[in-house]
Amino acid sequence: MHPRIPFPTSSLRAASLIALCAIAPIGCVTNETHTKTLTELDAAKKTSAQRAAELDALKKQSQAQSDQLKQQLASLQQNLDQESTQRKTAEEAAAALAKERAALEARSGELQAKLDGLEKDKGQLGSELSTVRSQIDLLQKKLADEAAQVSALEKDKQQLASGTASAQNEIAMLQKRAAALETEAARVAKEREQLRQEQTQLTASLEQERQRLKAEEAEKARLEQERAAKEAEIARLTRTQEELSKSLQDEISKGNITIQQVRDQLTINMVDRVLFDSGQAQVKPAGVKVLKQVGDVLNKISDKQIRIEGHTDNVPISTKLQDKFKTNWELSTARATNVVRYLIDQGGVGRQHMSAVGYAETRPIAPNETEQGRSANRRIEIVLHPKDLSKITGQLGSTGPDGK
Repeated sequence: MHPRIPFPTSSLRAASLIALCAIAPIGCVTNETHTKTLTELDAAKKTSAQRAAELDALKKQSQAQSDQLKQQLASLQQNLDQESTQRKTAEEAAAALAKERAALEARSGELQAKLDGLEKDKGQLGSELSTVRSQIDLLQKKLADEAAQVSALEKDKQQLASGTASAQNEIAMLQKRAAALETEAARVAKEREQLRQEQTQLTASLEQERQRLKAEEAEKARLEQERAAKEAEIARLTRTQEELSKSLQDEISKGNITIQQVRDQLTINMVDRVLFDSGQAQVKPAGVKVLKQVGDVLNKISDKQIRIEGHTDNVPISTKLQDKFKTNWELSTARATNVVRYLIDQGGVGRQHMSAVGYAETRPIAPNETEQGRSANRRIEIVLHPKDLSKITGQLGSTGPDGK
């Protein structure tokens, strides 16, 4: 609804005079009075048109801010969906690794059982070899006894010779059997050593898989903690944006200040006329009031770095100001530094969180070909961005999701 524009009293009187003159039998006002009346009517129309234009500009600005907030919401939702997909992929990989680990443990059990069986066979073969060697020793002793009695038992020579040959044949067979058992024992020992090596390799592989799975689980936990830290950071920044928007509502409605949040970074954009007179770097009294409102919000923040950026248009410094500021670099840097000094000295913002930088005309946000564009480029930006994310993640355990 457009505000009612009061009709100037002087114009109303002029219109009344014209109406009276129209019905009077003769002219009641002079040409000079008539001209003055028309001039006042034109001025009233221009005032009404100007106010209507201002209302249209405010409507367009409100619509632009609404569209911007919708785009930021869509971007946040897309990032959350991507992080959810990554977490699901990590969980599937962890399940596959667990299944593979179970298979390796089953294979290791089978190999251990086979090794135990071979150990048992080796023990049996060793016992049999010991028995054969004992038999060989008995036969050799028997042969020696029979050889000693040859001279005394000539009549039994043929029989003894036959017994000796039989004993020698039996000894040869037993020795052959003993050699075969020794060969088998060597083969079993070799196979046992191979099984031990294979078991060692499998144990090492299983340990590697366990370590890899442990690392995957640790990485998954780290990513989850980092995601939670990011969400908490964005929530805190959103509350800061809401508090700043409420505090600076008047200047925002005039189009002098805009506030933009992109993920975990918040930017407060102020046109230079809010804080400074033309070509000056000292904050003017009206700007001090605005900076006090900003400082009342920023001095509560301890988990952000706050960077004050000075920007200018591409118009060179005038000759009469070059004794103070040689170029736009000096002007933009001086303005940023003065804002930092006020926020620290008067606003109570911790100096360890602050930094100042001048960009001159190198980062325009609008074309410099028009006065409107140059006015937009002459600005101070207050940028809030997070500290090292690892520190934020470490702090998450001692703070709630609402940052308290």
